Amino acid sequence: MVAGNWKMHKNFQEGTDLIQEILDLLEKHDLDHTTLVLGTPFIHLKKASRMLKGLKNAGVAAQNCHWEDQGAFTGEIAAPMIHSTGAGWVIIGHSERREYFGETHEQLRKKAESVIRHQLGLIFCIGETLAVRESGQHFEWVKRQLTESLFQLPAAALANVVLAYEPVWAIGTGKTATAAQAQEMHAFLRRLLSDQYGPDIAAQVPILYGGSCKPSNARELFAQPDVDGGLIGGASLVAHDFVAILRSFA
Repeated sequence: MVAGNWKMHKNFQEGTDLIQEILDLLEKHDLDHTTLVLGTPFIHLKKASRMLKGLKNAGVAAQNCHWEDQGAFTGEIAAPMIHSTGAGWVIIGHSERREYFGETHEQLRKKAESVIRHQLGLIFCIGETLAVRESGQHFEWVKRQLTESLFQLPAAALANVVLAYEPVWAIGTGKTATAAQAQEMHAFLRRLLSDQYGPDIAAQVPILYGGSCKPSNARELFAQPDVDGGLIGGASLVAHDFVAILRSFA
């Protein structure tokens, strides 16, 4: 899977143009074995879903949702609203949401439950800051993120869950975890999944790498046995780069 996270970029026309550029670049067999997901701002969800309709192994993700189905929560979007646009995925737990908006483990637990309840795919982000990694607590840090926010889900729900490991120190900094560092953490996450849900389910959950992944390093990262793709930030805003990353699996 290669999922683009547009963050707060692209007005309506710019977003439409970017999607069309991506579609124009895609070739017949690009999505035979790889799933493409576009994580867009809310304003693009319906249009993007229509543009990708009928394209196999392609979908659209919202970048957040509220845990309630409706209510007096000005400015928020509920999972049923996202579902109604045709979008099939929701990204939650991104480090920017945790840092800038104070999202807690408990809030993310409720959001994850709402996403699954409304039959949407869940891309759940986890990762550590530079301070946490340098203190040697990075494994315990991500374990807590999973344990307190995700592991309340029943085993059957994991069929609709994707993990995205994002070393916070490598987002937007130009730094990238080495392929060996990425594999080490992804293997650890796979073991946690196995301990909680069993090896069969653990093997089926895609674990994406997110953190300055670009065409120049995607092939090496994706070649690691426990790296199943990428959650792509800046490079997802450039059609040629995004499609080049997608083709790194070829």
